[in-house]
Amino acid sequence: MVTIINGDGLLLGRLASIVAQRALSGEEIAILNAEKAIISGSRARVLGNYHHKRSRGSTGWGPFFPRRPDHLMKRTIRGMLPYKRQRGVDAMKRIKCYVGIPSEFVGKEMEVPEEAHMNRLNNPQFVTLGAVCTFLGAKF
Repeated sequence: MVTIINGDGLLLGRLASIVAQRALSGEEIAILNAEKAIISGSRARVLGNYHHKRSRGSTGWGPFFPRRPDHLMKRTIRGMLPYKRQRGVDAMKRIKCYVGIPSEFVGKEMEVPEEAHMNRLNNPQFVTLGAVCTFLGAKF
């Protein structure tokens, strides 16, 4: 049984930590609407940080940093897992991220974790993950 989480309006870091914990415990998770997740902070600071991460390294041997929202969400979750060990590798295989809502999940019940909700944010400034990825050059 797959747990379906709607990422619309959820804070990226909090959502990633919740998903990482649940995947380590053996739960299969699908995150929908990854492009609508929120990153808190001023637009200029957030875009500057992600541009710096993206431009680090080289195209030949990395580090490689994704541009698409679903891949960037999965990379954020990977940072919260022991991804070089077998249990982390297995946890990453149990996590799927999607842009929008695929046809196989239409009409299914979606979960929204309260701990990751926007209303717990003290700073009203935020940027969506889709806006960050568009800034980085993604076409999704």
